[in-house]
Amino acid sequence: MATTLPRKGSLFRRQHIFAGTTVTPVMIYMMLFTLLPMLWGVLITFFRYSPTRAGGPFLGLGGGNPFVGIENYLDLFSNSPNGVLFRLSLKNTLIFSLVYVPLNLVVTLPLAVFIESVTQRAKSFFRTIYFLPTVTSAVAVSLVWGVIYNPTFGLLNLGLRALGLTGYAWLTDPQTTVLGIPLPMICVLITYLWSDMGYNLVIFMAGLQGIPDVYREAALVDGANAWQRFWYITLPLLRSTLTFVMVMTMLSAWQVFVLFFVLTNRGGPSNLTRVLVLHIYETAFRYQEMGLAATVAMVLFLIIMITTLLQLRLLRKDWEY
Repeated sequence: MATTLPRKGSLFRRQHIFAGTTVTPVMIYMMLFTLLPMLWGVLITFFRYSPTRAGGPFLGLGGGNPFVGIENYLDLFSNSPNGVLFRLSLKNTLIFSLVYVPLNLVVTLPLAVFIESVTQRAKSFFRTIYFLPTVTSAVAVSLVWGVIYNPTFGLLNLGLRALGLTGYAWLTDPQTTVLGIPLPMICVLITYLWSDMGYNLVIFMAGLQGIPDVYREAALVDGANAWQRFWYITLPLLRSTLTFVMVMTMLSAWQVFVLFFVLTNRGGPSNLTRVLVLHIYETAFRYQEMGLAATVAMVLFLIIMITTLLQLRLLRKDWEY
């Protein structure tokens, strides 16, 4: 018995209905919870906006929330309290990011190469152990490391005192620095490295597994040692993975919030660990100056976008394997 195929127009109509019913809820969600908040955030950068003040009839703008043009942006470079804290937060964020990204790569890439050289069972074990902190709550990580850094009963100071050394106020000492970096900032760097390195480790391991063995075998036949094989074979062929890891690590470093909030008690001591995301939070929710906070958020967005484009430009490659 012959089967009757659906007409072309009917098939296209059903495909369009299916696509519309599938995509429309997602588009509505993206518009309501992503696009509109972004547009609102851009709009209020031109107003001295606070939800605690009575505004005009249109979205609360005007009246007690006056239009100020680019004054909020100019305020970031003035000697106002907000401007001073913004520049300090920007400096701290730059220090944290520029130290953390290479530190993360120096630790995770050699570790991934080492784990790839062991047996499959050991490889699965190490991959699981190192990845577990990545899926752990940042608050839980902060609380645990807060106990480790505690000046009275913390594990670090207990170990130092057992060796006859003097302990440190790891998270509250404003005087001690290492290479010009405050001790509390270094403590947050170490904590974030411990909690985040598993992600890059897994990415690097996937990249290493994607490199054909024929290249390393050919280098081995030519007499290349382990370092030469890594430097001239493995590292160049990992360039795409390295680009992805560097971009994602820089993005995450610019947006670290919970560790600074919990470990250093909102950027202490004396704002030495106050970063941009923490400054945005304090300005918006503690001081209720949403316009100023949105302005700092826009500047952070531009910095992240420019940094990402530069990384993609500098690390791009015109070949594949």
